[in-house]
Amino acid sequence: MTSPDPLAPALPSPLQEVRDDRFSARGVRLLLKRDDLVHPELIGNKWRKLVPNIEAARGRALVTFGGAYSNHLRATAAAGRLLGLPTVGVVRGQELADRPLNPSLARCSADGMRLHFVDRSTYRRKSEPETLAAILRAAGAEDAYAVPEGGSNAEAVRGCRALGAELRGRADVVAVACGTGGTLAGLAAGLDTEQRALGVPVLKGGFLEADIQALQERAFGARTGTWSLDDRFHFGGYARTTPELDAFAGDFERRHGLPVERLYVAKLLYGLVTLAGEGAFAPGTTVAAVITGRPFPAT
Repeated sequence: MTSPDPLAPALPSPLQEVRDDRFSARGVRLLLKRDDLVHPELIGNKWRKLVPNIEAARGRALVTFGGAYSNHLRATAAAGRLLGLPTVGVVRGQELADRPLNPSLARCSADGMRLHFVDRSTYRRKSEPETLAAILRAAGAEDAYAVPEGGSNAEAVRGCRALGAELRGRADVVAVACGTGGTLAGLAAGLDTEQRALGVPVLKGGFLEADIQALQERAFGARTGTWSLDDRFHFGGYARTTPELDAFAGDFERRHGLPVERLYVAKLLYGLVTLAGEGAFAPGTTVAAVITGRPFPAT
């Protein structure tokens, strides 16, 4: 088996209280679960989801999937470089093949990931066995270990259960931004029965609840833990931001000295501030926000 030593994490990640009058005025405590400090290159939930899959791969090359700004692709490429494993990234958007690589994909390439671009229609059908087989053949990755988009599968969900375990008894509500839902699926399973998990989707579409339940069923056999989603804070969808969100993130950085990643973390924090203002958290509630990433390039 490939040695995971180059991926050795700093666990448990720190839990820090921040004083923010938007919460304290409502009698609510805000904690930040600093999963952005777990590993210098596999940030937060990427480490928690990828390492179980790397162990399952047993030294085989890794092939995975993502869009042009995928944090998951970057993390997989970094893991491959650190471990000496070949990696292949199947990228959504054939039109990107003839364009200069954006900074995110350039980092993947610099880390040794071989990029294979597919048209968007084919990419949407990648879960169909015949389509997936054709993609892997075209990418020269038929013998590689396939990690799904976002890294979310049963192995990853079981890996994220430790995140919930680290937060047992520390907060009433634990909130996390959601892309494919694997982190929330595992987090909720690791919490105590009196705690609840809240997911803030960064994609629009309303499909995520069914996906998360399916992930939990594959990982644990049934829907597990108390969890819910609030899908009001996607700001137009994945990799989309607005001047309002950017201003909010900049203000949070100035208030608390935390570099705020825009695609996931900013949307999570904006959602929590909004919910606090709406009185969604009863006085005396402790809310923990899982900081799953940091800005790219890292600051």
